[in-house]
Amino acid sequence: MSEKVIADSLAQLQKRSSSKWRFYPSDILPLPVAEMDFQIAEPIKAALHDLVERSDTGYLGPIPELKENFAGFANRKWNWNLDPEQVRIACDVGVGVIEVLRTFMSVGDKLMINTPVYNNFFTWINEIKLTKVEVPLKREGMHFTLDLLGIEAAYKAGVKAHLLCNPHNPVGTVYTKLELMQIAELADKYKVIVISDEIHAPLTFSDSTFTPFLAASDISKKVGITVTSASKAFNLAGLKCATIVAQDPKLNAMLDTMPESVHFRASLFGAIADAVAYKSGDEWLDGIIATLDDNRRLLADLLAAKVPAIKYRIPDCSYLAWLDVSELNLGENPAAHFLEKGKVAFNPGHTYGADYSQFIRLNFGTSPEIITDSIGRILNSL
Repeated sequence: MSEKVIADSLAQLQKRSSSKWRFYPSDILPLPVAEMDFQIAEPIKAALHDLVERSDTGYLGPIPELKENFAGFANRKWNWNLDPEQVRIACDVGVGVIEVLRTFMSVGDKLMINTPVYNNFFTWINEIKLTKVEVPLKREGMHFTLDLLGIEAAYKAGVKAHLLCNPHNPVGTVYTKLELMQIAELADKYKVIVISDEIHAPLTFSDSTFTPFLAASDISKKVGITVTSASKAFNLAGLKCATIVAQDPKLNAMLDTMPESVHFRASLFGAIADAVAYKSGDEWLDGIIATLDDNRRLLADLLAAKVPAIKYRIPDCSYLAWLDVSELNLGENPAAHFLEKGKVAFNPGHTYGADYSQFIRLNFGTSPEIITDSIGRILNSL
């Protein structure tokens, strides 16, 4: 069993320069931004130090090792077999998704999303002036799943592409292979392209099984494109690198028409870091997952003991908790209440979909002390 990874102390974290630690005043405990509070893996540190020592700080050129190492990682983790030549580079998942959408869609075309969903999905839709089609997830208690009947109806009504969050942020659901196969069959029937954002996939816990969309079936390969990165799992967001994968010849021919700049705008540091993560980061990743497993259960225990009115389902993946705070009756924006009264910052639920104002998203990719402090601040605000 891999050794668990220990988070930095609050004092150490407050010296960081990233958005999470600079956006709010120092008296606010920040738990919204999807960054983790751990030291990155030693092999990645060593590779970055080596680049600096050699002043190897130029533009990103050919990087076959990233493509090969991603293919190896996908095979080890998910039994997903792909040709490294089917892997492309972009500077981050957002840019990757936008460039793929630009390649396949025109202004005004219909794009489906499944709310509540990662708030930047809305930003990307607006940036390229697409028509948003929301098919909300089905909810049973705090468990959210895909609405296949609703998806088919929207496909039939003219949706051109479906932006799938797999695994799903913020609800923490890992879809089954059967669900993904059904999505692929519907997409094939109605000539829809499925773009699968799989950035949280490496952080799936052992009691769930992640299936890459393109590995679900032969049909999924025909209709699907994956955009992903090591950035969430290995905490490398600021280094700017992502991968785009398609396994269908026709889709790859379309992707070949993307501008060369899609590759060259990525960072050399990010590409090297991702390549090392995929080749040499397994032990560190196992340790992170063990730590996050403890954290997701600690959060459940704290909520049950201290604020049982908050509803929470332990997520299948990653380090984001989707909390229903409606029973606290805190008004239209509970996150604003916690920020003002409790000095603790969360993501407001309405940014993930208009119907979710009574939810907040909490980042538990941190220390037990900070998680405990956050619940204490919630309690003190009431």
